[in-house]
Amino acid sequence: MTDAKRLGILAFEGFEELDAVGPYEVFGNARDRGADLTVELLATEDTDRVSAALGLTVEPDGRLSAADRLDYLLVPGGGWNDGSGTGTRALVADGVTLDALRRLHAAGTTLLGVCTGGMVLAEAGLLAGRPAVTHHGAMADLRETGADVVEARVVDDGDVLTCGGVTAGIDLALYLLEREFGTDLADAVASVMEYDRSEDVVGG
Repeated sequence: MTDAKRLGILAFEGFEELDAVGPYEVFGNARDRGADLTVELLATEDTDRVSAALGLTVEPDGRLSAADRLDYLLVPGGGWNDGSGTGTRALVADGVTLDALRRLHAAGTTLLGVCTGGMVLAEAGLLAGRPAVTHHGAMADLRETGADVVEARVVDDGDVLTCGGVTAGIDLALYLLEREFGTDLADAVASVMEYDRSEDVVGG
């Protein structure tokens, strides 16, 4: 019997709600339909609660620093485009999360950048020379990091996947589900969510 695939979703102060909750809905539905997958919210700090950009409060399941093995880690966006220094910009500024992302990626974790969560991956040096996309409001910033910017809804570069803004995270999650667990499961989840999948995927 193989171990369940372990997927973490990063929870930090100021994350964009739908960037995280949309994919969580996808992966949770997949798990309930038989996918051998665990899904957990991982905080970047030692805290019992994390407040998202629009006021949603979540209770994380654990801490990123304590995650010794992850098959996938999803980084949501939030706070990048307004230049306020909160959300993703705060993650980049403290450097600790960037170090954790580098460590996990080197250990074999597939990284998923949703919306401006892709900018966090880029600032960690993980997208240099690689095809990637982010929210349209941050495309110029992404280009400045040395990423090979692609106009697409979802970009699959093997062990790093990125997508456009906000709702594109649902498309990324459904695409990953199809890639790892099969088309039938991905289609079933999309159907129960009444979501029309985008076929605008580059790579894979």
